[in-house]
Amino acid sequence: MDDRNAPEQIVWQGKYITAKTRGKWEYVGRPNNIRAAVILAVQDGHILLVEQYRVPLGKPCLELPAGLVGDDESFAGEDPLAAAGRELEEETGWRAATLESLGEFYSSPGMVSESFTLVRASDLTQVGPGGGTESENITVHRIPLAEIPGFVEKRRKAGVGIDVRIMGLLMAGALNAGE
Repeated sequence: MDDRNAPEQIVWQGKYITAKTRGKWEYVGRPNNIRAAVILAVQDGHILLVEQYRVPLGKPCLELPAGLVGDDESFAGEDPLAAAGRELEEETGWRAATLESLGEFYSSPGMVSESFTLVRASDLTQVGPGGGTESENITVHRIPLAEIPGFVEKRRKAGVGIDVRIMGLLMAGALNAGE
């Protein structure tokens, strides 16, 4: 039987995660069309990164700022760009005058059906300290673009997990170095 045509079955559903099967495949997704926005915030040759403890990893993780779109009833039907602006300010303390969608992406399509919108944030102004909500305890890093490889390696050696999206920054630097 072709798994593409097998019926999807929900095995378990929580507030933010749904475990599903389709044929021989087991995967997870988000309920109620919850999506994510991931923010690429670069200004004056620096990028904003965040570090926060991630329970599934059991350690902190270095990431691009990000957040869920429409994860709360008060944000039902929220536009990904609006969510990105809200999350950027909440997590980093920086506000963007310009937000641009760079498209929809999938981080681990063999295991997770969730997609995210990558958003470029520009014309940034610092309006607060950031750090996220009371329960997040986010550390904000403003790193010179040229120092990303060394900074990532330093955080990795300190036992910090590195989100897959950081790989794109490393690849861009490696490609530019090869020109």
